[in-house]
Amino acid sequence: MTELEAMDRALELARKGWGRVSPNPMVGAVLLKDGRVVGEGYHAEFGGPHGEVAALESCSDPAGSTCVVTLEPCAHHGKTPPCAEALIRAGVRRVVAALRDPNPVARGGAEVLRSAGVEVEFGLRAREAAALNAAFLWNCVRGALPFVALKVATSLDGYLADYQGRSQWISGPEAREFVHWLRAGFDAIAVGRRTADSDDPLLTVRGDLVPRVAPRRIIFARSGRVRRDLRMVQSAREVPTWVVVGTAALPVAETELKGTGVEIIGVDGLRAALAELRRRGVGSLLVEGGATLASALLGEGLVDRLYWIQAPRWLGTGMPAFAPREPVPLDDAGSWVVTERRALGEDTLLVVDRSLCLPE
Repeated sequence: MTELEAMDRALELARKGWGRVSPNPMVGAVLLKDGRVVGEGYHAEFGGPHGEVAALESCSDPAGSTCVVTLEPCAHHGKTPPCAEALIRAGVRRVVAALRDPNPVARGGAEVLRSAGVEVEFGLRAREAAALNAAFLWNCVRGALPFVALKVATSLDGYLADYQGRSQWISGPEAREFVHWLRAGFDAIAVGRRTADSDDPLLTVRGDLVPRVAPRRIIFARSGRVRRDLRMVQSAREVPTWVVVGTAALPVAETELKGTGVEIIGVDGLRAALAELRRRGVGSLLVEGGATLASALLGEGLVDRLYWIQAPRWLGTGMPAFAPREPVPLDDAGSWVVTERRALGEDTLLVVDRSLCLPE
């Protein structure tokens, strides 16, 4: 196996930590010796062994091997000992890491390794590794706002629902299964008030993957008028549920939602709302609709990633995925970065990022 193939395998392994290791990054590692895989592992649980240590534990004789890993080995004592020191003790001679660790607490593993005579190289599959851990990376370098991802499921001509407002189910079972997997990896899931009213979603994670911490559910309702009979409101004591309202609407929301267990957050403006969510521990936010909220976030440059599921249907007219925005000349529109494109049954998933975070 080549180092490139080993990195692809390490990325595949790292993804298995989705929903289980946050706020830590997902990390996978493969040990190579003479072109053979002699060990592999990944960070499976928050507080458990990191990917490099898991790989070492799977190997009977790591001395002289190359460790191919998706992120720079850590250099600090936290819930687990430093991975850099574990690699040195094991006699690993070379480390190939996709990315440097931008976390000021954990970074510095490369210097520790090099001082012990271990060869260290960066950059192999860096873009793929950056896409995998985008929320972690952006939180390290930006901090004040959560990583915001927008999920839409539309027809080929860009409609969320038909002309009668029906959207269930515009996408197939494989796409719906993917959405539940996706939710498990975010700290919170949000919708606008109109979507909450029309779809009455639960916004919970269902399926085989059980997240370490259930995502908080958020309704953006500037007016403060949220129905008490919504399923999210009715289940607010079981799953944390927040309603974000304008400060002038606080009395309305407090009256309408009194005794439901819903936490009401009064703040003016989307950027300020996101900053408040970040202050409350939300490092990643998945927004699932609707068009007004999605377009407002996009218009203010607050969306970091778009998950677009396209069903092979033509609706002709209906509810568009995005509300009208100010026109932008083609030369000024810029291009997002395509990080993934694949089939979900009969549907197609397109994942695009506004930009990639590639630590120096």
